[in-house]
Amino acid sequence: MSAISHELPQAAVNTKLIALISSAAVFVGIFLSGFVISEPAPYELYMAGLIAIWALFGLRVSRAAMPLLVLLVTMNIGGMMAMTQMADLANTPLYLAVSLFLAFTAVFFASVTAVQPSLYRLIFFAYVVSAVITSLLGIAGYFHAFPGAEMFTKYDRAAGAFQDPNVFGPFLVLPGIYLLYLLLSGPISRMPLLAVPLLIITAGIFFSFSRGAWGMFAVSAVLLTGCLFLQSASGMFRLRVVVMTIAALSLLVVAMIVILQLPGVSEMFSNRAHLEQSYDTARLGRFARYAIGFQMGLEHPFGIGPLVFGTIFGEDTHDIWLKMLMDYGWVGFVSFLTLVAWTISAGFRILLRDRPWQPYLLCAYVAFVGNIGLGTFIDIDHWRHVYLLLGLIWGAIALEYRHQRLLRPALQGSPALAVAAG
Repeated sequence: MSAISHELPQAAVNTKLIALISSAAVFVGIFLSGFVISEPAPYELYMAGLIAIWALFGLRVSRAAMPLLVLLVTMNIGGMMAMTQMADLANTPLYLAVSLFLAFTAVFFASVTAVQPSLYRLIFFAYVVSAVITSLLGIAGYFHAFPGAEMFTKYDRAAGAFQDPNVFGPFLVLPGIYLLYLLLSGPISRMPLLAVPLLIITAGIFFSFSRGAWGMFAVSAVLLTGCLFLQSASGMFRLRVVVMTIAALSLLVVAMIVILQLPGVSEMFSNRAHLEQSYDTARLGRFARYAIGFQMGLEHPFGIGPLVFGTIFGEDTHDIWLKMLMDYGWVGFVSFLTLVAWTISAGFRILLRDRPWQPYLLCAYVAFVGNIGLGTFIDIDHWRHVYLLLGLIWGAIALEYRHQRLLRPALQGSPALAVAAG
């Protein structure tokens, strides 16, 4: 008995230590996702090692999350089939290797959150920290705050620690939405603590001058506010959401008015605020290439090969659906379409259920819908945060599946409980 009594505390200590190490490892991975100045980025190298180590020590994919794995792998098989249509492979094997790696990151995040739901809070906190730092870098670069700060800009637009402002801006949407959620639903005493990072991230989105990021943040914020309004039956909470939304919009308008007085900002904003740019409507501009590309998709069911479209027309597809047809063929297109439809429908079914992980699902879901909408005008198949969003949503789907399985015996014995669980 004495030996057992000594072993139990040690076992408990080891379990706690392992949990802390694994949580810290996930935190570092999420934090690194905001720094992609060169490729392969530290995020890729770190996550490849983390996934490999986790797999050795028992990474389990929930049955409910298996569609995510199957559809992402099938999509990449489509890319391999498209590769057979190419005369010169060039960098295609590396491109598809990155695609497959990102698919595994989505499955990884779905798996770890399904087993350890407490990781959701840590993941979102790490994302906010990373977003604030990279936003500050982008803002500093835009205003040339220190020598060499221009490395955090591109095309005179804030890019933070990213290669492209059109990726930097959308990356900031999820942490911005999460802070907005906390602002709308949390205690008033925490408002100042939340308002500062939210303003920094919002400024980062603004100075990216990415029309897609602006629209995505606006749409996601509207969806979030609508869901919060529908979710609560409390008249006081609904009034609070309305009042807080008006206050947040007022603060945003005042901040915009002040920012637009700064030299050069007003002109750049005016140029970028147009829905159509010259490169969209030119003879072989973005919109014309869409029509040509979809016609090519009908003629080449296996696709034409990853990145080949850009070598033909001088620019990439700038449309995720066309991207799938050209780079991954019809196999990849159908797989991705199925995955998006499944994610949106399955996530919607559980979106407003009262669960500990529901706030994180809600924020990830509205940001994912925004990213898919933006994907109509830009390629998102290699955006790291899109795969993180997929993992977060499918982790919640797996958690709900397990929750329902645990409830099933009780529900069979109690009709009243069955009605309440629905």
